[in-house]
Amino acid sequence: MNIPFESYETVIGFECHVQLSTAAKLFSKGANLYGAPPNSLLDVVDAGLPGVLPVINKKAVEYAVKLGLAVSCQINRTSIFARKHYFYPDLPKGYQISQFDRPICEHGRLNFMLNGAEKSVRIRRIHIEEDAGKSTHIEGVNKSYIDFNRAGTPLLEVVTEPDLRTPEEAMEAFRALRQLVTFLGICDGNMQEGSLRADVNVSVRKTSDRNLGTRTETKNLNSFRYVGLAIAFEARRQIIELESGKKIVQETRLWDPNAKESRAMRSKEEAHDYRYFPDPDLPPLEIPEHMLDEISRNLPELPLAKFKRYQTQFGLNDHDARMLSQDRGLATFFEDAVAHHANPKGLANWIINDVLRSTKGADIEEGLGQFSSNIPPTHIADLVKLVDDQVISSSIGKKVFAIMEKSPENGPREIVVENGWRVVSNQDEITAIIKQVLQENPVEVAKFRDGKTKVFAFLMGQVMKKSLGKLDPKIANDLLLKHLSIDLF
Repeated sequence: MNIPFESYETVIGFECHVQLSTAAKLFSKGANLYGAPPNSLLDVVDAGLPGVLPVINKKAVEYAVKLGLAVSCQINRTSIFARKHYFYPDLPKGYQISQFDRPICEHGRLNFMLNGAEKSVRIRRIHIEEDAGKSTHIEGVNKSYIDFNRAGTPLLEVVTEPDLRTPEEAMEAFRALRQLVTFLGICDGNMQEGSLRADVNVSVRKTSDRNLGTRTETKNLNSFRYVGLAIAFEARRQIIELESGKKIVQETRLWDPNAKESRAMRSKEEAHDYRYFPDPDLPPLEIPEHMLDEISRNLPELPLAKFKRYQTQFGLNDHDARMLSQDRGLATFFEDAVAHHANPKGLANWIINDVLRSTKGADIEEGLGQFSSNIPPTHIADLVKLVDDQVISSSIGKKVFAIMEKSPENGPREIVVENGWRVVSNQDEITAIIKQVLQENPVEVAKFRDGKTKVFAFLMGQVMKKSLGKLDPKIANDLLLKHLSIDLF
């Protein structure tokens, strides 16, 4: 069967859960920590024991306003908490405290870059809610385990409009959201630990059709790559279903990263099935004007603005500017290094190719943690300056960096002195090494003098190897060419 995939358009929106980096949970004094022993952090409020009352975490409210302002949302000065009822074993109260009719933020826009062009997706709403616990189902064992530590953790749910059309757009929009929440300092962005999770809504329609198709929701995607793969799989599956004369069922699906496919989990519940009603224990949430003004004044430079500034102010190309602006810690590291040595392009090269490679534990591009380096940015700046000033060669610079990786307390200058790695620029010393190399490689010398000039690179390599890379490369290059050419004229 010949499937006309090209005659369909994919329509995508996402709902993203942003776990807030507050010290306490949303409505209790329970600690908001990752990795504690199971069921060691469940507070009586989060368990819903009789007689307890929830009290809103002020910091969580401030974080919600901060994100809303960053994506140009309308901040609702009065918002309402509601009870969202459903039964699931990891929901100890039997309902989740969320927001429904009147969320704290609405009608915003998230901007992102794709292939050098700026794009955007509209934000329908951002609301505050508490997380549920965690169920673990072990294959082959007829039992499940519940850990209530996560119950009550503060979340922001970010809901977009169905404005995205390709997996690549969705991946970059999701990446931009992660960059934003980490720059704002409201979430650590560690998708592997569940700090950031995306549910993608996907439907397809004929390119000539303006009506939206029936959508499905693929839940709990915890990497940018999985977001792209899940959307591509689901769009293809729906097109095949429609072309086979079947209808799309509105349902919730789960992504299997090993099989690289999704599978149906349950039919999609509609809002009225949850029996939302205002929480009688929580009064309307009022946002004072002075809070809005203070948060607005103290917003940091946002990732997209930083990306553009790195190109205009520092002359970085698209790739380097994107890499260095993707993480707040990495951007700060780069800017601190530039403040110490004004060669942003050279520093960008060393940070991207060497510092990031050596960073342990986190794949920033896949949202698996935040940048951290034991090497101070001033040490990287000093290293690049030594290379720029031709005190050491680039190859020696790599050796210096390798030592700094193991002993970050040692500065590059002392490492160079201790190892005697200063560049040799004395012409007599360089000439002596060149003559030795020419004597040891008469065949290659003869080839060069016969016009086979490609062997020059080999001979130059031998010169640098014999000097352990300590020769001034420009002086060595000129003197080698001079000595090779003596008998030509």
